[in-house]
Amino acid sequence: MSLKYQSREIITKAICGRGRKFSTVTHTVTPPNKPASILGAWIINHQYEAVAAGDGIEVIGTYDINIWYSYDKNSQTEVAKETVSYVENVPLHFLDARHRSSSVEVSAEATQEPSTVEASISGDGRVAIRVEREFAVELVAETKLNVLVVPGGDFEDKDFDFASEDGDYEDLDPDLLDDEL
Repeated sequence: MSLKYQSREIITKAICGRGRKFSTVTHTVTPPNKPASILGAWIINHQYEAVAAGDGIEVIGTYDINIWYSYDKNSQTEVAKETVSYVENVPLHFLDARHRSSSVEVSAEATQEPSTVEASISGDGRVAIRVEREFAVELVAETKLNVLVVPGGDFEDKDFDFASEDGDYEDLDPDLLDDEL
């Protein structure tokens, strides 16, 4: 007896796109006094949101740069503060082209919060701050899945046990296992 299988389309929400981007950017801050040395530089108050943008996701955010520096021949200290805005375009390395664009939800996670890597003083008294940051993004949308249907598949009275017992794999031939798993 030959069974003829049928297929059905199921519409569901699923992750239809993923991406990750690491970046290094340089910001320039001009303190009110000409710095003699940098005593510390840090990033605080990081806030961001994600929006869909073409074949990627834009992360739009702000953070405050604080630079603690000495001036007047290292006899005085002060903290220079500046708020920086940014837009980071994160391309989607995986994108299901069959998703429905009317139901798109996007999210971003800062896998590495913005942090200062280096701070240096230029000859004119400006401070260059090199900042690293990384984001992982996801696009969730409605998409179609195709599933096979077994005709006449009345499984209501069947009792399936999908639990794994330790002894279930004793009779397996290890030579038949795929090396790439």
